[in-house]
Amino acid sequence: MKDVYISKGKLAGKGVYATRNFKKGELVKPWNLKELSQADFDALPKSEHMFVHSFWGKMWLFPEPSRYTNHSANPNVISDFE
Repeated sequence: MKDVYISKGKLAGKGVYATRNFKKGELVKPWNLKELSQADFDALPKSEHMFVHSFWGKMWLFPEPSRYTNHSANPNVISDFE
């Protein structure tokens, strides 16, 4: 994670911050989501449940630093799950 780091958020919780400037269109960080079965989800500690999201008909665990990326009405980066 040399290009980003996790730190206390400005509003609440934690956030992901860049350690350098990125060029337009440059990949900041791949998501590296982990697909979960129902058994995998059930085995997770309750504290991890907030980092699991469902889309494409599947459950996905967001690892660090992805779990701390924030949303914005005026984003300077976008998510690309493909």
